[in-house]
Amino acid sequence: MPSTQPLPSEPPASRPGRLAVIGLGPGSAELMAPAVREELNHAQDIVGYTTYVDLAGPFRPDQRLLDSDNRQELERARLAFELAAQGRHVVVISSGDPGVFAMAAAVFEALEQSEDPAWHAVELAILPGISAAQAAAARAGAPLGHDFCVISLSDNLKPWSIIEHRLRQAAQADLVIALYNPRSKARPDQFVQALAVLREIRAPETPVVLGRDIGRPDESLTVTTLTEIRPEQVDMRTVVIVGSSLTRRLARPDGDEWVYTPRWYGRD
Repeated sequence: MPSTQPLPSEPPASRPGRLAVIGLGPGSAELMAPAVREELNHAQDIVGYTTYVDLAGPFRPDQRLLDSDNRQELERARLAFELAAQGRHVVVISSGDPGVFAMAAAVFEALEQSEDPAWHAVELAILPGISAAQAAAARAGAPLGHDFCVISLSDNLKPWSIIEHRLRQAAQADLVIALYNPRSKARPDQFVQALAVLREIRAPETPVVLGRDIGRPDESLTVTTLTEIRPEQVDMRTVVIVGSSLTRRLARPDGDEWVYTPRWYGRD
């Protein structure tokens, strides 16, 4: 539950409040959308995972911070609706884009499960942000320049059999694949399994981009290949972009490489 003081009971509001689900982007202030910053500036209550709340500041003393553990998505969504139903201006924080493996879906899930008319009367808005895949792709060049898909390797909310099936189908379709939540202490082996699937289908020299904490002080970007990548290079703060058969590497003057996927496909 939230780490701040208990919420005071308040009488029902005379008019609905506002609940905005926002995406911070990668984490740096310059990559946050102006509309998101404005929403944060006007909010009375800030609800979110503690790490993301810290990234979203600074806040005024009169703004109430209601932060909680990473796995309490539905609890945060319900708290936000309770506050907004009282007529308050509430922001729910996500990193990246709120609609990509983030809080927007949890907010709609909580709303669908509720029969409270006050919740359904709340003014609800979703404000986009730059996703991790977009941020890493921009640092690398343009690996998402043609058709691509995004797959989370976390099996907390879906079975691994579904993940493996989707991964295999995406690889066979020759899509560029962005992998979220690739490897954690609780799931050390699933990224190894994912690599095994990809290596069955993709060429060994397929370019792979590893973007870790892009837009934050400790960011790192690594360009490697499907055959050279090692599981220990990857953790939960890394997005992995696996190229298609057309994805290319291009030398840069500084000795590094650009990675891009041409817009054309199969042209002689």
